[in-house]
Amino acid sequence: MPALNVEFSERELDDLRQIAKERGTSMKALVREAAAADIARYRALQEGAETFRRFFAGHAEEFAAAFPDDESPVRGEAA
Repeated sequence: MPALNVEFSERELDDLRQIAKERGTSMKALVREAAAADIARYRALQEGAETFRRFFAGHAEEFAAAFPDDESPVRGEAA
């Protein structure tokens, strides 16, 4: 399995040690869990953004009709 070396300040390492101890886990597991949670959050945001883009594209004419003042002028058209 690929690995990654990460540098922390002494203060950060002390905090990580304390958190790991309180949770009854290893520092490696603690950091991996935090990274996995951030990856899951990132993927969910990407998926949500893509869902929104598809929804908006599928309803673009409805949005344009409902909010005509918010429409951008077509290129080449006078404002």
